[in-house]
Amino acid sequence: MRDIAADLRLWWDAGEPFALATVVGVSRSAPRAPGAAMAVGPDGVVVGSVSGGCVEGAVYELASEVLESGGQDPAIPAAQLTTYGYSDETAFAVGLTCGGQITLLVERIDRERTPDFGQLLDDVEASRPVAVAQILAIDAADDSSPVEVGARMRITDLETSGSLGTTGLDVAVTDDARGLLSAGQTGQRHYGPRGERRQDNVTVFVASYAPPPRMLVFGAIDFAAAVARIGVFLGYRVTVCDARPLFATERRFPDAHEVVVEWPHRYLARTVAAGAVDARTVICVLTHDQKFDVPLLEVALRTGAGYVGAMGSRRTHNERLERLRERGMSEAELAKLHSPIGLDIGARTPEETAVSVAAEIIGSRWGGSGLPLQTTSGPIHNDVDREAAPALTDSSA
Repeated sequence: MRDIAADLRLWWDAGEPFALATVVGVSRSAPRAPGAAMAVGPDGVVVGSVSGGCVEGAVYELASEVLESGGQDPAIPAAQLTTYGYSDETAFAVGLTCGGQITLLVERIDRERTPDFGQLLDDVEASRPVAVAQILAIDAADDSSPVEVGARMRITDLETSGSLGTTGLDVAVTDDARGLLSAGQTGQRHYGPRGERRQDNVTVFVASYAPPPRMLVFGAIDFAAAVARIGVFLGYRVTVCDARPLFATERRFPDAHEVVVEWPHRYLARTVAAGAVDARTVICVLTHDQKFDVPLLEVALRTGAGYVGAMGSRRTHNERLERLRERGMSEAELAKLHSPIGLDIGARTPEETAVSVAAEIIGSRWGGSGLPLQTTSGPIHNDVDREAAPALTDSSA
């Protein structure tokens, strides 16, 4: 939802209701991850996407009905679950031609039904960690359940608003949602109607809106400018750092969110100490200078960063490894290093090299082979930790 927050803000501030369709479940080769969203405004305008174009037409029709009904028509609830998938019968009608399946929650958003939605937008726009928990389904056999499909809670580290229907369910979901939020994960959980963890009568979807993942680019060179630019495109919050004030300037790196003049290893150590490096963080070492690279990589390879890559020739790489071994680094730590950085696509220019680096980051994140798809078989989209994806998809986001 993060990518359409600005449009939703305009409708919300104007007091205009809209319909929001959110991907809450996927299987096989579905094109968008849980958390991806599409909205239909009061004037019929559509923003966002839930399938890359496969089922948007059908979702638009359903969302329009939900918006117009406002929950007044018993046949058209204000919040409802729907699933689209591929089959021989629907391949040329409504379905995912890629062969996957997606489940969507389509709901009407207005000030009466969802009074805390404005606060959610505030949190998302300010990059404050926040999660939204919603009830997707209830066991049809349990007609006495005190919870309802569509009930929602907003959850942060310090507070909650809204309710899922019972105190026990609120407590259990709040605890789990905070765990998912700390890991930047989005997904479904199952409970009893009062929060019983060994029951599965109630299905709850938790969407985590964690701050964007970070890309730390070290070395104020032309290749760094291109990597910073593609990092922003992928949804990372990009910092460029170099010890040389003559080169580390905002004018040379206009796409970066911040430019820092400091010795790289000192800046990274301070960033780690502040808790600002996690499994979603990408570190790109592009300095080409051993006096910067070696102490920096000694710090970087001992962090929990999801990717650490370093630029240089194969000779430079081998010399770098020997110096790091002399500093006491283990072979297990050195094995985390992607060097020479990037995939072999024949890149020459800074822009081509940035594409090569981005491709390796994405492949590392999803477990991709880096081979041409025409030479591989099986699913195109890997399910490796898909729900925890950073901004490469709108997991939550």
